[in-house]
Amino acid sequence: MAFTTTSNYAGKAAGFYISAALKQANSLDYLTMIENVKFKSNIQRMAGSGVVADATCDFTDAGTLALTEKVLEPKNLQINLDLCKSTLLDSWEATQMRAGAGAPPPASFDDYVISYMGEIIAEATEESIWSGTAVAGKFNGFLGAVTGLLLPGVDGTVVQSSASAAYTAANIIANLQTLTADMAANISAVLRKEDLHIYMSPKTYALYVSAVSTLGYVNAYNMNGDYAPVFEGYKIAVCNGMANDQLVAAEKSNLFYGTDLLSDSTRITLLDLANLDGSDNLRLVCRYSGGVQTGVGADIVRQS
Repeated sequence: MAFTTTSNYAGKAAGFYISAALKQANSLDYLTMIENVKFKSNIQRMAGSGVVADATCDFTDAGTLALTEKVLEPKNLQINLDLCKSTLLDSWEATQMRAGAGAPPPASFDDYVISYMGEIIAEATEESIWSGTAVAGKFNGFLGAVTGLLLPGVDGTVVQSSASAAYTAANIIANLQTLTADMAANISAVLRKEDLHIYMSPKTYALYVSAVSTLGYVNAYNMNGDYAPVFEGYKIAVCNGMANDQLVAAEKSNLFYGTDLLSDSTRITLLDLANLDGSDNLRLVCRYSGGVQTGVGADIVRQS
């Protein structure tokens, strides 16, 4: 069966599809997303000290305001795929195709191929957000080896918490209690913030579920859908790309993801090679950007 499809999306049009692809990366639900970053974005945080004073009749300068800045610079990335269309046929429902050789595909074929690409973007984004390093095809993440933004050698202000050992169902509760104790001792100013989360991997959360189910906390022996992921009142963010055996406590408003969705450099192209070289290949080209940054390192606790 022959396909004929040649589509090009750039700028805003491409941004729509890439935005949809990125939303499949669930970590972005727990990060502050800054869109349309063309090159760099300055993340500014202001801290005041002693600015409130007793009232007088005169103007008396009091206190200090400290403005700190960090630079979020998304990295330009691309996907170039050369696919045989028969590969897509294997997974495309027969009811969506018309019978007969050479029949054109329905209008949804472009969306079908782009959704295939979207899964690749989401998986790669998840991996880079947490474990990415400055190598080809990735951007530097929060916990990447050596260069991770939350590592002590990169940001010495991030509070480091020590786990007793690799996480198991038997020790995950104790390690979480160590984390919350370090949170209370070091980031007490943000403990009641609405967007404060404990970030963990699906494996770590599974260990936590096993531990809580065993304990039968509030009769949660089965951990059914009514259970809200929390620990000692702190919300839990289960992130698909999060590294195992590590925990991060931070506000959503203190962890940033930047991308450019509207630039002309944001592009999706589907090119059918049948009319060019007679082959049954489909070329898929996607260009987008991504990167992460923290706000105030001193308001973040990392356990490993």
